[in-house]
Amino acid sequence: MIRTLALCIALLPLAAAAPAQVPTSTAQMQLSFAPVVEQAAPAVVNIYASRVIERRNPFADDPFFSQFFRDFEIPPQQQNSLGSGVIVGDGLVVSNYHVVGNATDIQIVLADRREYAGTLVLADESADLAVIRLEDAPDLPALDFADSDALAVGDLVLAIGNPFGVGQTVSSGIISGLARTGQGGGALLQGGRYFIQTDAPINPGNSGGALVDMNGDLVGINTQIVTRSGGSNGIGFAIPANLVKQVVAQAAEGNDRFERPWSGVEVQVVDASLAGALGLDLPMGVLIRSISKDSPFAVAGLKTGDVIVAIGDLPVNAAAELDFRLATYPMGEKVSVRYLNADGYHTARVTLLAAPRGTVAALATISVPGPFQGLTLSPLSPDIARNLGQPMDATGVVVVNAEGPAQRTGFQRGDVIHAVNQISVTSADELQAVVESGSRWWRVDFSRGGRRITARFNG
Repeated sequence: MIRTLALCIALLPLAAAAPAQVPTSTAQMQLSFAPVVEQAAPAVVNIYASRVIERRNPFADDPFFSQFFRDFEIPPQQQNSLGSGVIVGDGLVVSNYHVVGNATDIQIVLADRREYAGTLVLADESADLAVIRLEDAPDLPALDFADSDALAVGDLVLAIGNPFGVGQTVSSGIISGLARTGQGGGALLQGGRYFIQTDAPINPGNSGGALVDMNGDLVGINTQIVTRSGGSNGIGFAIPANLVKQVVAQAAEGNDRFERPWSGVEVQVVDASLAGALGLDLPMGVLIRSISKDSPFAVAGLKTGDVIVAIGDLPVNAAAELDFRLATYPMGEKVSVRYLNADGYHTARVTLLAAPRGTVAALATISVPGPFQGLTLSPLSPDIARNLGQPMDATGVVVVNAEGPAQRTGFQRGDVIHAVNQISVTSADELQAVVESGSRWWRVDFSRGGRRITARFNG
């Protein structure tokens, strides 16, 4: 009895452990992703794009050899690319910009081998997204958009595309990471963008294909891999469906480029040292370093030094994440912004608007004889400031063109003049008034290529 009791006690842990089981029913043996693939795969297409690249005479700028190779012409080169795309309804296919951008001929091949010509209707290089309209296409299968903000690390996903041109292929994996913004990835990951990371194998040719969830809905557009060998290493990235949805919506409305809501702020990540200086228990959010007076955030009451911690109910921990969160809302919508300052946490309602733009009518040319004569200037609008890498609160005038004395002085197109003889200028009229006062010596504070420069010269 004692031996039997001891044996039973010893076997208790083994009895408690759930042993591996061999499938005992047809249903268990047939568990697979096949139903999801059957639903989603018909809406994933192969894309064959070609573009003509004009090649320039390599001796054109050489002062010596250009005399001998004046008639030397290089014929244009046709470049072909292969990728994938996803039908999203109304005859529209979404893919990557790097697959079809600047293409002169686009052919779409469906999973059932039907072929259609495509026309590029929206292209946005910064988001790496493009939308194609199929010509003379009947009703076709399309994928519904999932809420990519509802994804969790560990969720099962399938990547569907055309890797290496071998034909439509499906690979499985999980969501490996969210809110990948390129920071910390070095040159391997494109910075300034916002990605979903997956370990589902993605290879060249998968670009523009679908990343779908277990409902067969689109959670992202496959766009990039991190690799040192050229093949998949289980680190792939997809553009979240919530951004893709807004791009497609603008294409359906007739936009030829994606117009993003303008924040009008420059921010920096709140790291551990900055969190300590701000009195935060944990690093969180992004600190506003500069803010345009016309920024919708400024209109809502935010100021330099405030820390933006969330857009809606979703956290913001990088500049790219802030831009992404705003871009997932339609233009004109009001969004809730949670922020922190010395008085505690606050919530503001921010109306999403496009960046103010300068107009051609605002251009003016300096006519006063002297080193500034021949400068054509434009006010520094927030839109121009962003494109030139200027702080959001920067002021000044932009050099649109420099001729005659101004060109000889050294002014270049794209220079931003902030002050002359320590007098701030915000318009061509203000600069004209300063130079009309006359001076033997001039001090000009300006920016070029994002660098602040002070130049001194005589008149």
